[in-house]
Amino acid sequence: MSAPTISFEFFPPQSLEASFRLWDTVQALAPLKPKFSSVTYGAGGTTRKLTHDAVTTIHKNYGLNVAAHLTCVNASRDETLEIANAYAEVGVTEIVALRGDPPKGQGSFTPHPDGFANSAELVAALAETGKFTLHVGAYPEPHPDAKAAGDDVAWLKRKVDAGANSAITQFFFEADTFFRFRDACVAAGIDVPILPGILPIEKWKGARNFALRCGTQVPAWLDAAYEKAIAEGREAALGQELAIKLCDDLLRGGVDHLHFYTLNKPHLTMAVCDSLGITSDVASENTPELA
Repeated sequence: MSAPTISFEFFPPQSLEASFRLWDTVQALAPLKPKFSSVTYGAGGTTRKLTHDAVTTIHKNYGLNVAAHLTCVNASRDETLEIANAYAEVGVTEIVALRGDPPKGQGSFTPHPDGFANSAELVAALAETGKFTLHVGAYPEPHPDAKAAGDDVAWLKRKVDAGANSAITQFFFEADTFFRFRDACVAAGIDVPILPGILPIEKWKGARNFALRCGTQVPAWLDAAYEKAIAEGREAALGQELAIKLCDDLLRGGVDHLHFYTLNKPHLTMAVCDSLGITSDVASENTPELA
């Protein structure tokens, strides 16, 4: 079984300390030669300038192919396309096109009066420019806004028909969750690559809360495993073991690309990649062992 291609997600820093952590993470992971690295947008578009600065810095200084997150939130169509064109002008030609989360305190997404109503409209407009490779979000388990079974597959089909080149999934805890979704997508005529999103877990409490907010199911066995691991002082080690097993199961099921949500912390992602045979001389020297 050959090593898969990989990609990473980073988020833009909002403090000096966070900036150092991001650049340390990018420097540690860049030698693994990801196919692309994405940089997120904050809820409500709150990190728009920070995202732009992080994208351009990573692209210019680290030699990575960067995919900039772009959302429909709090911006007109013209403003959104202006941001996209600014990326293209500096050589950033991959975009993760998303509807985006509503601003903090706003219960649901409300389109800007002159903006894109949803991610499919955004994808169509970006595709029409002919400048970009477009990634979109996908949800193996129901999105919190989904109203009926099958909505997530139907929405992904809409985005693909609008011009999306690939989809990156929300994280999940069991490989079968991804396989069921992949099979449903194939049955619906979706023929672009679907890249599974992997979240190596360092702290279970935070990851569990995040999962519940975004609709990811938490299996009972996982709660039990972490309860035991935390009591034994091996929480991070369990996170590494489970991420390696999940990736191995996915590869055995025919997956050839893995997308890692790094949370701007390189060590678990590096350890998982190393176990999968994705290494470089620099990365191998710096990969820590977890107790």
